[in-house]
Formats: sequence, structure tokens, C-alpha cells
Amino acid sequence: MKVLAYTSPARGHLYPIVPIMAELTERGHRTSACTLSCELGHLAQMGIEGWAIAPAVERIQIEDWRERSLRRAGLSVLKTFTERAGGEAPDLGRAIDRCDPDVVLVDVNCWGAATVAEASGLPWAVYSPYLLPLLSRDAPPFGLGLPPMDGPIGAVRDAIVGRVLSASFDRAVMPTINTLRAQHGLPALDRYSDLLERPSLLLALTVEGFEYPRGDWPANVRMVGAVNWAPPLPTPAWLVDLKDPLVLVTCSTERQRDERLVRVALEALPAAGMSVIATTAAHDPRAFDAPPGSRVVRFVPHETVLERAACVVCHGGMGITQKALTTGVPVVVVPCGRDQLDTARRVEFAKAGVRLSPRRLTPARLADAVRTAIERRAGAQRVSRAYAAAGGQAAAADAIEALSRG
Repeated sequence: MKVLAYTSPARGHLYPIVPIMAELTERGHRTSACTLSCELGHLAQMGIEGWAIAPAVERIQIEDWRERSLRRAGLSVLKTFTERAGGEAPDLGRAIDRCDPDVVLVDVNCWGAATVAEASGLPWAVYSPYLLPLLSRDAPPFGLGLPPMDGPIGAVRDAIVGRVLSASFDRAVMPTINTLRAQHGLPALDRYSDLLERPSLLLALTVEGFEYPRGDWPANVRMVGAVNWAPPLPTPAWLVDLKDPLVLVTCSTERQRDERLVRVALEALPAAGMSVIATTAAHDPRAFDAPPGSRVVRFVPHETVLERAACVVCHGGMGITQKALTTGVPVVVVPCGRDQLDTARRVEFAKAGVRLSPRRLTPARLADAVRTAIERRAGAQRVSRAYAAAGGQAAAADAIEALSRG
């Protein structure tokens, strides 16, 4: 079997599928991925054939950090995805011609690639490294981070808010999606949720236990739990010099307005008797001053730190959130936007950490949130067990193999 994956130009959307592709490679299948040009070397080391996304697509970066309101930031993200879609379509078409795959795996954010995958007539799947934006009678609508609310009032709230959010989302994205579909001889769709029902397999890289339980998942959804990977890096020698309790503080790999999280953590946590390792990712680490006994770096192997960490403080990206919970480490989430409001609520719902609004982010409140989160390690461990039971990359590989057999 030959499997071709197409990702958006984001590490947070490539890294979760690397173990899945590696699992398929180990089973004797040929695997290829169209992804970030700077990551192709890592794929080659794992036996995965890598191809660079078209430069015109890779250059279109998310710029929601320029906006001041959540609404405008959300629209900015959708604009980025629609701009990429037009270039993704011919890009995946070329990749299919080049690789002649038996199965195509498409990033949930790649609407142009999804169109070409469907039009190709090949078995195809969509994977989502973040929470699926699907309406449900059993859960709040995706987008605002609303808490679950039982009873008739909750049902009315969710129905009304869900209709409003879905209508706004569909107005922003469906004209572009349907234009592409028409160009490839596919019927128009009414709603974005219709697009998620088109593939035979919709891989959700999470699981109930973190995600809200619900009885109306679409038939094509397969939840396989968290799938984590990062390029191998040496463990820094200075790590042994940092004292416990140790807190890992992280920023997004895609630029956001999350640098204040590092500044507040460096002010609050060492003063409360905790060591801090802060990874700034998209921000320059030289812009931050670490007190003695703490460190600020751009990247560090999170797996090594998590072996010792008492808590993780983050923006709520699904990658770092689920990586922490996989190892049973509780989380303080300070959501900045995107899908992070909903991720923060799931952490709170699972009693696996604390949700702290960025508007309430002060040194005193952050220190209190970390102390409270540390007391919720049992919740993080429950989530970890749920992830393990779901099967991870082995379960995902099983589902892809079954897809190829029809």
C-alpha cells in the first residue's frame, strides 16, 4: 500500500502524523508526505518520503496575532485557509501524479487538498490534530470555549449559539470551498460539516476522557487518542541543575500574542519556589530575562522535561496540552484564541488542570493556578490512561489499512 499525506504548513499539523506514517512504514507500506520544506530531513530519517508543499502555499502564514479581537482574529485564520486552498488543489494533484498512492490522508485545514482527494476517486481520509468542530446535542458548540450546561436551558443555549457560529463560519468559507468543488466536478455543499462527512475516515487525534462524551459522533469518526512526536534533540546538560518543582512554560510554534505568558511566569513562579523552563518557539528567547535557577530557550525536548515537570503552563495548543496529559502532567491553559478556548475547557472538564483567562493573567493568579493544577495530577493521569486505551498511531494505521481494503 502507498499512502500520501498532505499537511498544512504548520509543525503542529505535521508532527502528530509522523508516528502514524512511521507505523505504516514499519508495516511495510510506502509512505510519502507533502509538508514543510524545512522538515523533510526528519521524515527521510524515518523512512518517509518527503515532498515540499508548493512555496506559494507555504508562504501564506497565519497572522491572527495582528488582530485585537477574537472575532477578527478568527476571520483572519479562515482567510488564511481559504487563500491556501487555491494553491493546495493543484499541489496535491501533482503529488498524486508523482506518488500514485492507494490512500490519501489530508489535514483538516487543507480544504483545497480535500477537494482534490475526493475528486481523485481514491480512498481518502481527513485527520484532525485539534478538536473536531462538529455540532452535537451532547456538547457545547465549538469555538467559544463554552462550558457544558445540562438541562433545557443548556440545550437552548447550545442550539442558538451553534446555529449562529455555524452560519458565520459557513459564510466565510463555503463560497471558496464550493468554487473549488465545482472546478473539480463535485457537488456543492451547504455546510462545512458536510465536508467533514465526505471522507470515509475522519481521524480524530484525541479521545473521550479529554473530549466531551457524546452519542452522536458521525459514523466516519475514529478517535485514536493523542499522537505525539518531535524531532530528536539532545538533552541539555543544564537541565539537571534546575530544582524541583519544575514547571514547563511554552508558547505556540505558530506566532501568537502569547509572549506575556512567559513574562508573567518568570515573574511569578520562581518567586513561589518553582523552577521554570520556558520555550518561546516563535518568539526570540533573547527578549526574556530568566532569573537564576530558570531558563528561557527557543526549543528543548519536551519529553525529557515532562519526565520531571510538576505542571505545564501553555497557550492551549493541542500538541503541548495532549503531550503533557499523555505523561500524566497537569496543565494550566491560558488560551489566546484559535481552538485554544475549547482546549482549555476540556482541561477544566477533565479535572486535569486549570483554565486561566488571559485577562486575569497576573503573577499571583498564575502561581495559584499552578498550585491548584499540581493537585489535579490524578485527572491528568486519567486522561493519560484514556489516550493509551485508544491505541494511538497503531489504531490510526489499522484504520488507514482498512480504508485501503475498502
